[in-house]
Amino acid sequence: MHKTVEILVSGYVQAVGYRFYTKRYADQLGLTGSVQNLPDGNVRVVASGAEQDLERFIAGLREGPRAAIVKDVKVTWHKGEKKFGEFVMM
Repeated sequence: MHKTVEILVSGYVQAVGYRFYTKRYADQLGLTGSVQNLPDGNVRVVASGAEQDLERFIAGLREGPRAAIVKDVKVTWHKGEKKFGEFVMM
């Protein structure tokens, strides 16, 4: 079943390659959506795809790249799949 998830990642997640890590992992899993740095220092991710792939994706975002320190990952699931053309960094 395909779904869309919105993820808010907090911690030391900017200027450490977190967006690049997120995009690369999303591309590997065949997900679509976006990742962006927020002015408050958090990272916002919206992703669509198969539920099991999204679960793996979320687990990977809890780890992040080596230089990141992920303190919290808030996940909001949405019914259905939002259509995106690809996964982009904003």
